[in-house]
Amino acid sequence: MSQDLRLDRRGLLAVAGVAAAVPATMALGGRTAQAAAPMLGAARPGFYRFVHGEFEVTTVSDGAVALDGPHPIFGQDQEASAVQELAAANHLPADKMEIAFSPVVVNTGSELVLFDGGNGAGAKPARGHLLDNLAAAGYSADQIDVVVITHMHPDHIGGLMAEGAPVFSNARYVTAAAEYDFWSPEDKLTGPTERVAKLVQSNVVPLADKMSFIKSGDDVVSGITSIDASGHTPGHMAYNIESSGKRLLLWADAANHFVVSIQRPDWHVRFDMDKEKAASTRKALFDMAAADGVAVTGYHMPGNALGYINKSDAGYRWVPATYQLSL
Repeated sequence: MSQDLRLDRRGLLAVAGVAAAVPATMALGGRTAQAAAPMLGAARPGFYRFVHGEFEVTTVSDGAVALDGPHPIFGQDQEASAVQELAAANHLPADKMEIAFSPVVVNTGSELVLFDGGNGAGAKPARGHLLDNLAAAGYSADQIDVVVITHMHPDHIGGLMAEGAPVFSNARYVTAAAEYDFWSPEDKLTGPTERVAKLVQSNVVPLADKMSFIKSGDDVVSGITSIDASGHTPGHMAYNIESSGKRLLLWADAANHFVVSIQRPDWHVRFDMDKEKAASTRKALFDMAAADGVAVTGYHMPGNALGYINKSDAGYRWVPATYQLSL
């Protein structure tokens, strides 16, 4: 090394002292140092899209809510400690949970099909972001050709009407005959069904003249076929979405928690109207998804609401989809 390039300890300290004495404005080329960037709060992606054969599928966030739980909403028939231990074993809080809402859009190339209408803008700020995130995904409400109502709980039908008018003004509607026949009669307007039945009267019944009523095995459009998934509600439906040999199972609310409902499918869920039937439905859908290795989207699944089901010694496990659907 050249003598000119050597710096002994004393020389280094002297250089450091000079640098420390330089004003911040000089160090920044005359610019005044700025404060740290402001905190912006938590955020989540608004949509996720992938190619599915000849279709495009987009999961769209309608928001999410934080609640106490999972017990007793999930594992309603279990001791709180059993549910808390399961949550902890999966790196989840024992006393808090999040429930997300993810409608799905399928572009078949000829029709734009929306599964469920979300909570509605009146549910903001935590929920009710479907239209905002549809726009971010490149769609407007008037472009929707078909709205499929998987079932008639408020978080699925709350966004169908606004100020007395259909939000998806150019759409036709599809739902299970059994679901409509259960919720729409006027005798459901009192008693334990009152809250949901009133919303059905305001948000679904006015659309009846544009509605097709289906049963299990019927097609919504070519490539989208209904599957009986009753138990959560009397006419709850899942759907097989298939194009060019690629399959996607849309199970709506058959499972509502990616750990408790899947790892312990027999445990009761408060939201399920027929708890034993709902458990039987869960296991049948899980068995099908695991055996066939098909991707799954669930209305209340986390992240991009996409994943797979693996069988395990204790039952089943949710495996989140990462990049495989994008390849």
